[in-house]
Amino acid sequence: MKLLDRARLGLAVALAKTVTAVVRKLRLGAASVLPGEIANRLHPKLLALLCEQVREEIIFIVGTNGKTTTSLLLRTILEETGAKIAHNATGANLINGIITALLADTNLLGKLNADYAILEVDENVFPLLLKDCQPGIILGLNLFRDQLDRYGEVDAISDKWQEAILPLPQSTTVILNADDPTLCYLGKNLPQNVLFFGLNEPHLYLEEIPHAVDSIYCPACGASLEYQGVYLSHLGDYHCPSCDFSKAKLDINSQEWGQILVGVYNKYNTLAAGLTAQTLNIAMPLIQETVKNFRAAFGRAEELTVKGKQVRILLSKNPVGMNETIRTINEIKAQGKSETTLLVLNDRTPDGTDVSWIWDVDTEKLAAQGGTIVISGDRVYDMALRIQYSQQNLNNSDLNLIIKEKLKEAIDVALNHTPPEHTLHILPTYSAMLEVRQLLTGRKIQ
Repeated sequence: MKLLDRARLGLAVALAKTVTAVVRKLRLGAASVLPGEIANRLHPKLLALLCEQVREEIIFIVGTNGKTTTSLLLRTILEETGAKIAHNATGANLINGIITALLADTNLLGKLNADYAILEVDENVFPLLLKDCQPGIILGLNLFRDQLDRYGEVDAISDKWQEAILPLPQSTTVILNADDPTLCYLGKNLPQNVLFFGLNEPHLYLEEIPHAVDSIYCPACGASLEYQGVYLSHLGDYHCPSCDFSKAKLDINSQEWGQILVGVYNKYNTLAAGLTAQTLNIAMPLIQETVKNFRAAFGRAEELTVKGKQVRILLSKNPVGMNETIRTINEIKAQGKSETTLLVLNDRTPDGTDVSWIWDVDTEKLAAQGGTIVISGDRVYDMALRIQYSQQNLNNSDLNLIIKEKLKEAIDVALNHTPPEHTLHILPTYSAMLEVRQLLTGRKIQ
């Protein structure tokens, strides 16, 4: 490296670390993006230089739902081996956030100290990131409609992924969710080493395909897929009656894997992290023991004790995610263990400014269970209207609906309506989740 390049690198790193320290000292935020943006402006090739220094493997984790939980579980497994991990743990998954995360593990000369880099990557940024950083492993979790004002349809995103992955070395390992027809089809058309995870547990089938289903058509010929059963949205066991496309053979047996976190979606996260760890030759006893003792990432089935009562935060930022959260809550309610739910809907940039997706959520299933639902957030009345329509459709719902514009007041009311032996479930969008945690714990996510 030339002297001038070294000087620019040193300046970029030093300034980024200074900005991080100042922002956190003044409690202006988590400093998860700005340091990377500044450093990237000073040294446009910074990302490539950092990625080249990872000693073992770079692992990209990409998909609509589950990135944070899966990456944290995989990180925990690898750390049990004594490995040093670089990870964008705050969930800042755009390029500047990824650079910021890598800079956190560098010295002032720009030398990165990491055996592995586990990087959550935004669906749309993924193809751009591959131009500067070539991972040894790509883990694709799922593709759902997410933020309607930012993303196109899942097929368009998949096409971009395929175009970006094709030029990568054939030694690259691509691990995909076979239960997702779009990702399964992608994997069958890649020359790289492709492995598949998924469920083979028919007892977990839903009774019917949810309203918020995204892709039930064959990605090969366009015909309607025939499902033996669905586990979550359009994820399930399927085949095409018009061509030879069908669910790929799995490289992991889901029946042999337990889980700690609630919900079918977390079983997928467990399998994804487990198969990736196996690919890295981590011993099975260590993987299984780590899974058994794993605790949730912030806001993802995270459990807190507040004023002597149990609180579980379940991030719900799109139709599929919220439907699965409602499914989990209803299973708990069926056991007589929960009566109060707090819904918090924001429409800020991290959430997506288009909140029309709430009308694709099967909120009737939540309203049908009765109990108390408290609603708050920037778009409190949009969500309240959705729940009121759900209640009207049911006619006989024994539901106590409470609307509170101020979030702190909403949390207090929800806690007061939660019996000591029960759990308050909070379903927030992303920015709302950060606010909820700060109010509950008294501190921001760093």
